[in-house]
Amino acid sequence: MKCRICGEKASVNMREHKLALCKEHYLEWVPAQAERSIKKYGLFTHDEKILVAVSGGKDSLSLWDILQRLAYHVEGLYICLGIDEGIRYSTESQRLAEKFASEHNLKLNVVDIQQEYGATLPQITRGTHRGRSKPCSVCGLVKRHVMNRFARDLGFDVLATGHNLDDEAAVLFGNTLSWSGEYMLRQGPVLTGGSGLVRKVKPLCRLYEREMLAYALLRGIEYIYEECPYSIGSTSIYYKELLNRLENNRPGAKLTFYLSFLEARKTGLFTEREKIQAELHLCSGCGQPTSAPGLCSFCRLMERLNPPPVRECGI
Repeated sequence: MKCRICGEKASVNMREHKLALCKEHYLEWVPAQAERSIKKYGLFTHDEKILVAVSGGKDSLSLWDILQRLAYHVEGLYICLGIDEGIRYSTESQRLAEKFASEHNLKLNVVDIQQEYGATLPQITRGTHRGRSKPCSVCGLVKRHVMNRFARDLGFDVLATGHNLDDEAAVLFGNTLSWSGEYMLRQGPVLTGGSGLVRKVKPLCRLYEREMLAYALLRGIEYIYEECPYSIGSTSIYYKELLNRLENNRPGAKLTFYLSFLEARKTGLFTEREKIQAELHLCSGCGQPTSAPGLCSFCRLMERLNPPPVRECGI
């Protein structure tokens, strides 16, 4: 198969786009697609300060690479979760993130949650709800708290994550099965900030996971191949497998599913009741915005991990 642009031997064939490209033109095509999403959805501008959440995986490192190639003002943030039981997952992820930053002369900020909060993610998971909390939900809560706090306190305008089309389609599929309108309302390429929340964006939302894999390999980006040990058996992976079967039979199905949802959302998919935004309050513990008065979910989680001492009654 030949490259559509230059006629040389193609390195990547994308059935969903009916497009084959050589290495040179593929490495130009991917950043162009990301830039297209940035402009189409108004994610950010060249005048804004962008923080990329970096995990050491192919998507986040590739996103960082793409944004610096597009000349955006961008820094990285790595959150060390301390997932090193059995395999040194966090240690290796951090090493690769630091290696990438060093090779490209980029700034990587590192937050170690054990140093910040006194416990690793495995310890937090085991220490709350008697160990019944799902690690992925706890992990997401911790990372959202840390990312917003760091981006807000250091004056970043935007927080960018490496969620690709497969990630977004799997989440949308799960929310559609239960018709979770409130969650679907918040899903999209951009989550508007304000009231202490930093704007969150997903520049890779239109790019398939295998397209990002090809980009990382062709760019020579070294990333961690192992999946997070806590992700084994997760519903998101199951949904991805189902959608992959559909995609194999109908190339482009995932992209159509996601883009059609974005269009439907703009044309009144949700009722007025679902569009009502929850009133935000400042958490009495950390000062970050929360939908409920008092402590936010993160501070309640940490309180369960480290309950206040019981005072003995004096006689």
